[in-house]
Amino acid sequence: MTTYKAINLIKRPEPGPVTADIFDVVEKELPKAGSGEILIKQTQMSLDPAMFGWMSPDTESYIPPVELGSVMRSSGVGKVIESNHPDFNEGDRVMGMMGWQEYALSNGQGINKVQADVPDETVLSVFALPGLTATQGLFNVGKPKNGETLVVTGAAGSVGSIVGQLAKAEGLKVIGVVGSDEKANWIVNELGFDGAINYKTSDLRDQLIKLTPEGIDLYFENTGGPIQNLVVERMNAHGRVVVCGMIADYDKEVPSPGPSWIPVIKKRLTIQGFTMPDHFEEIPSLLSKLTPYVMSGKIKYRSHILEGLESAIEGLNLFFTGENKGKLIVKL
Repeated sequence: MTTYKAINLIKRPEPGPVTADIFDVVEKELPKAGSGEILIKQTQMSLDPAMFGWMSPDTESYIPPVELGSVMRSSGVGKVIESNHPDFNEGDRVMGMMGWQEYALSNGQGINKVQADVPDETVLSVFALPGLTATQGLFNVGKPKNGETLVVTGAAGSVGSIVGQLAKAEGLKVIGVVGSDEKANWIVNELGFDGAINYKTSDLRDQLIKLTPEGIDLYFENTGGPIQNLVVERMNAHGRVVVCGMIADYDKEVPSPGPSWIPVIKKRLTIQGFTMPDHFEEIPSLLSKLTPYVMSGKIKYRSHILEGLESAIEGLNLFFTGENKGKLIVKL
């Protein structure tokens, strides 16, 4: 019987960097697809900041935590190698939640066929969680309007970079917050952002004032950190804040204090958190919205490829160091 590798979560992470002892690398026997099931050979696997929440013991989050002793949760892309499901055929390329494993047995729930003729890297970098999250958050939560000013944090990341490019395509002025001068140059010179702020510099308020002379209408929050308070201070009346991620606090035992509610009242701001699991049934419509932008060349991306299943363990810490350049992907 052929075997394959999988990685189980066996302990909850402590505050700070992810350590290998919370995972267990196991060998499993390759299963057969039963009635109504498909067997998928995963080719590339996505690493996402949301994983830190999935590993935590928090039972009041938007999605139940990964059960200890079970395969770590993740999305991926792969090929159907065996099918007893009416909606899938052998050879279909698919994407969806597959977990940290080389093969995935599924009943088809949460699995979608890849329609676009693009590389696996593009699927995970654009059409999977990053692009879906960006599309849902910007259009359905943020409701952008031509001529408005958008500030997006984590702007060189997989979600933030797509948010900024979609907003530019819709006629907004876009300012990105990043963690290095190299990333600032990339989003401005390659992606077409109107400006960039390196949050590791000391004059954040002055930079923000200079780059947003007419204030800020829309704030897409992926990271948290000191820039958050400054952005909220510069929001215009009836501005919208889309809260998508808070990577600056995921490894802290006590989260940092958030912005004052006084400007929220004075400026009648709308603040909404959102997560993609609430919108999985909307994936076909989100892909229909996103695909024309991608196929017309309005969305660029870069990916950071790690080799081999076990590289995912240490790869998670790249989110904290900021050393990754682009969408984090594990090639299997």
